[in-house]
Amino acid sequence: MALSQTEIQGKLRGLPGWELVKNKTIHKKFTFGNFKEALAFVNQVGELAEQSDHHPDITINYNKVSLSLSTHSAGGLTVKDFELAGHIDKIGKAE
Repeated sequence: MALSQTEIQGKLRGLPGWELVKNKTIHKKFTFGNFKEALAFVNQVGELAEQSDHHPDITINYNKVSLSLSTHSAGGLTVKDFELAGHIDKIGKAE
């Protein structure tokens, strides 16, 4: 079930750097020293995504990685989005 705007704002406070986009997606950019580091991060995110059965939209632009999370089946954001964002933050360096 999709979270309310109040719930979303509360959860965002615990995830520095993540931004709400169109009230249905959270987004964050990460920057690394080079492409190899960015790709290694994306591979780690991929492992987390597979483990949680929840898959972000990922864009790589040389040493920058952009991630977007949303639960399409719920039509918005769910607890799974925020849980995965928290796990991603543990392995990445924020821009």
